Amino acid sequence: MRVMVLVKASPASEAGVMPGEALLAAMGQYNEQLVNAGVLLAGEGLHPSSRGHRVVFEGARSRVVDGPFAETKELVAGFWLWQVRSMDEALEWAARCPNPEGEHFELELRRVFEAEDFGAEFTPELRAQEDALRARVDKQH
Repeated sequence: MRVMVLVKASPASEAGVMPGEALLAAMGQYNEQLVNAGVLLAGEGLHPSSRGHRVVFEGARSRVVDGPFAETKELVAGFWLWQVRSMDEALEWAARCPNPEGEHFELELRRVFEAEDFGAEFTPELRAQEDALRARVDKQH
């Protein structure tokens, strides 16, 4: 199963404060453990919402809203994508996340939908189309 781990924003991350050497070193070691265990598929930090945009859809119309966005606790500062055997395994890995500066932060774990989660509505034709698109993406990158 794939799990998206969302690193919630903090006032410091929203202010654009870059992590210190201790946190960078600890995260580097943690990411190495994830790679060595075959868990890590992807992971990145995100710029603050002041540099972000939202596209809001209302019927057939859309509009762009520029950041920054309110409610820091609802924003995402980074993410990992993990391949694990179970949510329990993902929670075990999340509990090991370093916090060398002892600050308050939160991780949110969400399971990624897999093809079989969609049932009969995900027809063989739709599945073939999805597989072809994923193959094209893999080839492009």
